[in-house]
Amino acid sequence: MILGTKSEAPKTRGSVDSRGYRIFRVVNAMVLIGVVVVTLFPFLNVVARSLSEEAYIIAGKVTIVPRGFDLTAYKLLMSDAMFWTNYRNTVVYTVVATLISIVLTTCYAYVLSKPQLKGRGVLVGVALFTMFFSGGLIPNYVLVTSLGMKNTIWAVVIPNAISVFNLLVMKAFFEGLPTELEEAAAVDGLNTYGILLRIVLPLSKAIIATMVLFYAVSFWNSWFTAFLYMDRQDLLPVTVYLRNLIAGATSAESAAADADKVQAAATLQAVTIVLTTLPILAVYPFVQRYFVSGVLLGAVKG
Repeated sequence: MILGTKSEAPKTRGSVDSRGYRIFRVVNAMVLIGVVVVTLFPFLNVVARSLSEEAYIIAGKVTIVPRGFDLTAYKLLMSDAMFWTNYRNTVVYTVVATLISIVLTTCYAYVLSKPQLKGRGVLVGVALFTMFFSGGLIPNYVLVTSLGMKNTIWAVVIPNAISVFNLLVMKAFFEGLPTELEEAAAVDGLNTYGILLRIVLPLSKAIIATMVLFYAVSFWNSWFTAFLYMDRQDLLPVTVYLRNLIAGATSAESAAADADKVQAAATLQAVTIVLTTLPILAVYPFVQRYFVSGVLLGAVKG
């Protein structure tokens, strides 16, 4: 009887690979491949255009493979000192803003994860309120200007320092940590800051890496805040440099300029997009292993 019972196990395992399940896997793979193709095609097209000769681009013969390999646009862009100045600004703004955002979000989320905290509901309500309502563009501009932050890095960093979505995800992660660990640490003599730094943060590498990725990508791609609060060209990020190129190409088209000038501007746009995207693509593989686990740990309960 015992042997007969054990012999049923392979049947149960084999039922997982039924015909319907195999069809589902094939369809699922095809759908995911289609999503990947649709996602990659625009980027590959931009890369191909940045490496192609203008004649092939004007003729519409460039898809995802460069035609007439040409690096003139790269040489022209890299010889522009303002491009590298704006690129450096983007790196500085992203690093400083991400660091400040991670510190503020971590502290705020850790506080909100304590159900015994007095006034916790008010703090949660304040965060949620800002998620749905804002003061408006003009009041924000007046506030930032009156605080003396215009034409400074703080105009880019401070107004967007905390993302409520990231805050709630991190709060849910902290709530899922065993309370016994913190109680044991308190018995050993650690205060609140010691528990956070020596117990909680070492266990939160996945969620912190995920938040670093979220904030870094957000600040790296941001352009409107700097465009609004920066008047000096040497303080702008590279995304505003790219925006000005796009605006210049649009103006050229609207003025019925010759096709060569319009296409030259479009080629420079493609080169700028490639050079702007490469740092994020280079960093992402190193934090990818934390990405899925960090989001799931912070969002799934039970």
